[in-house]
Amino acid sequence: MTPLELLYESADLPAFALPPELAALYPGRFGLPEDVLYVNFVETIDGVVALPEVPRSNRAIADDSEADVFVMALLRACADAVLVGSGTMRAHPNNKWTAEAALPACASELAELRGHLGMRPQPEVVVPSRRDDLASVIAELRERGCRRILCEGGPTLFGALLADKLVDEVFLTLSPLLAGRGLSLVEGVDLLPDMRVAGTLAGVRRHGSHLFLRYLFAR
Repeated sequence: MTPLELLYESADLPAFALPPELAALYPGRFGLPEDVLYVNFVETIDGVVALPEVPRSNRAIADDSEADVFVMALLRACADAVLVGSGTMRAHPNNKWTAEAALPACASELAELRGHLGMRPQPEVVVPSRRDDLASVIAELRERGCRRILCEGGPTLFGALLADKLVDEVFLTLSPLLAGRGLSLVEGVDLLPDMRVAGTLAGVRRHGSHLFLRYLFAR
């Protein structure tokens, strides 16, 4: 894979000491706060993140982007816990939700990063039910020592997290495709015009015709 191209980055972002192989592929600064709930999605130009009737539709939406897989692996490598909605889990029943599973070619470097951060070898995987109070789920994870929590969808879980003002950061890959149908980035909650939820742009990278965006959200 060729490195991502850095187009913009906020100067005050945290920075981890990445293994050289990972740092070469992700130019600029990469790091996360000690306590953070961050979200990772890939969407089409028209805002579609999933095609419910298509198995593993995220690959089609990402246009089989190796750079998107790399960023997903990098984000997983920093997670103490991964939140996954029940619909997403049903669509990916055999997924291990680990960095190494996403990118086996960089397994040793990703494990080195987790070791450098003092993390357990694998993240805890949590599937909240619709009846769960998400704030309580996050609080329980914090009590168990899970400080960096990654949400990998789906859009209904993301909507609920936004409604409860629990999201700190969003990493969004913009694929050059148009879907024409499917689930949007946020489902199951009405935001505008009554609830304004806006992110602050913190980073932009490019790989071919894919854009990799990072937004910070104030609680």
